Formats: sequence, C-alpha cells, structure tokens
Amino acid sequence: MKKLALHWKIIIGMVLGIIWALLSSTMGWSSFTINWIDPFGTIFINLLKLIAVPLVLFSIISGVANIGDPKSLGRMGGKTLLIYLITTVLAITIGLLLVNTFKPGKLIDEQSRIDNRISYEIWASNQGYEIKDGVNYLQDPAFFERAREISDLTKNELEEASVSDKLETATKQKETTPLQPLVDIVPENFFFSLTNNSLMLQIIFFAIFFGVCLLFIPTSKSKPVLDFVDGTMEVFLKMVDLVMQAAPFFVFALLAGVVSKMAGDDIGKVIEIFKGLSWYTLTVLGGLLLMIFVIYPLVLKTFVRNIPYKGFFKAMSPAQTLAFSTSSSAATLPVTMECVENNLGVDKKISSFVLPIGATVNMDGTSLYQAIAVVFLAQMHMIDLTIGQQLIVVITATLASIGSAAVPSAGLVMLIIVLEAVGLNPAWIAIIFPVDRILDMFRTVVNVTGDATVSSIIANGEGMMDYQEAKDPSDTFEVK
Repeated sequence: MKKLALHWKIIIGMVLGIIWALLSSTMGWSSFTINWIDPFGTIFINLLKLIAVPLVLFSIISGVANIGDPKSLGRMGGKTLLIYLITTVLAITIGLLLVNTFKPGKLIDEQSRIDNRISYEIWASNQGYEIKDGVNYLQDPAFFERAREISDLTKNELEEASVSDKLETATKQKETTPLQPLVDIVPENFFFSLTNNSLMLQIIFFAIFFGVCLLFIPTSKSKPVLDFVDGTMEVFLKMVDLVMQAAPFFVFALLAGVVSKMAGDDIGKVIEIFKGLSWYTLTVLGGLLLMIFVIYPLVLKTFVRNIPYKGFFKAMSPAQTLAFSTSSSAATLPVTMECVENNLGVDKKISSFVLPIGATVNMDGTSLYQAIAVVFLAQMHMIDLTIGQQLIVVITATLASIGSAAVPSAGLVMLIIVLEAVGLNPAWIAIIFPVDRILDMFRTVVNVTGDATVSSIIANGEGMMDYQEAKDPSDTFEVK
C-alpha cells in the first residue's frame, strides 16, 4: 500500500466507505456509522477549510507581489476572468442542449406531470404570475376535483424544512441594489471576513490590494514582508502534506456518513430516490462528464499542446478525487494548488493568483447543473420554456455561479434565484434535493478541473509553465 499512488488510496477509501454504509444500512448499524465514523469526515473537511483561507490569503499576496510589473497583473487578471466567463457560458450551453435533446422531465408518467402542472398553476395564480404557455388546466372541468386535492398539498409546499432556509437566503440576495455585489467585495472589517467562509471574495480583494501595494514600495521595505508571506505559505503547504497522508481514512469516513444519512437503516430508500430521479441524474452526469473528459481536454489541447490527455488527469487525480469526496472547491483548493504547481509545472505566481479566484468565481459544474435543473423542473410540470426564457436562464445562471460559495450544495441557493428569474416555483428544489449531494460531488470535480485548465492556459501564455510528464502525482504529498 505504501507505494500505491495517493489518488488510488483515496479511491479505495471512497469505495470502502460506500460499501460500509450499505452494509451498515442492511445490518441496522447506521446510527453507529453516523455517530462514530461520520465525525472524522467532518474533521477532514474542517482541517482543509482551516488551511484554505490563510493559504488563499498568503498565496495571492505572494503571487501578486512577485509578478513585479503591475501591467502584467492587469493583463493576467483580465485574461483569467475572460476565460472563466467563456467556460461558464459553454457549460450552461451544453447543459441546455442536453436537457432539450433528451427531455428527462417528459419521461415521467403522464398523470404525475398533469398533477405537477395543476400544482404549478395554483402556485402561479396565488403569486400573481402569468401562466407560461397560455394553457390552463384549472379551467378544465375534468381536473376540478384533482385541483382541489392538490391545492392542500401546494399550501404546505413552502414549509419544507430543507427548502425554507434556502428560500430565505435567496430572498435576501434578491432584495439588493444592482451594485450590491460590488459593495460586498470590499470588506469593512477584514478580520471578520477571515472568519466567514462565505466572504472569500473579500479575502481575495484584500490580498490583491495588499500585494499590489507591495509592488509600489521600496524593495528594502517589501522584502521582509514577502519573506514572511512566503515562509508562512510554506507552513500551510506542509499542513496540506500532513493532512493528505490520512486522506484515505478520512474519505472513507466521509462517504460512509453521507450514504448512511441518506439510507438510514433502509437500503431501499437510496434505490427509490435514484429510481425516481434517474433520468435527470443521468442527464446532469452526462453533461458533467462531458465537461471533464471532452471539453476541458479539448480547450487545454488548443492552447497548451505539450500536456497529453492522460498526463493531465494523472497530474490532477489527487485533487479530483478529493473534490469528489468533499464537494467543496474551497476545501480542495490547497491540494489543487499542489497538483497544478508540482505536477503540471505551473509557476506559483500564476497558480497562487488564478486558482483562488477560480475557486470563488468559476462554477462551471454548478452552472451546467442549474441549466439542466431549471428546464427539467419545467418539463416535469408540463411547461415549455421559450428560447428567450432559456437565454434568461443562461444569463442568470452565469451571474449566480459567480456568487455561489465554494462549499457543498451552495448551488441550491443560487438555483432558487434562477427559477424565480423565469417565473417558476423556487420550492421545486425539494424535488431534486434527494440526489443533490451525489451530483454536487461531480459538480465540484468539474469546477476543480476547470480551474486547473484555466491556470495552465494562463501560465503557458505567460511563458511560466514547465510540465514534466514523468512526475508521479503521489510524490506531491509524500512527507519528507
């Protein structure tokens, strides 16, 4: 086992975690798994988040201050944001193409879709929304009795415990001025920002501002500060090395806990959950896998010709497997930086600037999922969204993905905003909620793979990349 690459150890831990969870469900041990094994998975994520915030702070300061030329910083920042924006729009477009081609929402039985449609019309009438396609089932005498039965269910729909908190969060985000996102970037208390994972953009703003200011003061004054920043960053990178040695066990605990919470002591619950949402799940998975294994490699090959297909995935496999198990771009960020720098040969000046920004604003997997989810929910409620309404989905999902926190299931909050933008019921997120955690794992892999792709493109364009194919990814995390 000692000579086995780290990513294979993590994959083995993931598989064993799922097997244990299913076994514990069958044997009635779920309570034991949740109480005594799952906490180690929580500890793992907490450790990575503990390292991520200060690492982002010091790495961006170091990257910006070491660029040397402020003009290079502006050029690099513009290119980074432009490429991230292009990949996000591309991801949403692919999502819409897939959901409109396979129409997973229309594969549900007809009676269920009619009930859903009646429920939608009752909601739209109560909220003052116009019926999308002009068809009105509530005016058809054949559906009067069914409408009366469904009406009581609709009244209780917004009281779902798993949905109400997200509705409240989305409402707060809607009731802001157009420039509020810009205001939110600038912290009034930097130390408060450091203690709040949802304020990563404020930390990035401060780090860039601090690093730029270091460029404009004499070297004799800035050098001691830079030496401190670089030394501190190395300490946090060593923390990553140490934590990753125990990653296979932590991932085992994490996956065992996730599946046990879904299944309880009834393994049939997991089967039923995925049976009902199988077509939606397959469509989202198809889009996410297409991004990971086709789109990103094609984009990378277009701009960086010396990284082979297998070489890229070999280099990024530790970060990708960790992203899958944690469902958090922020928690995976320290490992992503290690893989990009040590395995792809991207200069630290590039990775420390591009990757933290990507972990915050680049949510290609989340954007693709939102596009599919909105159209799927419309289809299963017998609503045909027009091209114009789907364009609104593209624009809203793009903007929402930028504000999506790099933490598990944050995309659900953003999905509420996208649904409301096209006049659909935000409480419908409860329908896809059961499979969100599993899909969130794959979405995070897409996000991390996209970050690595963009950083490689930027580094190659700046002449700051030295890829060595023979390097073994497992060497990145060996404690000397």
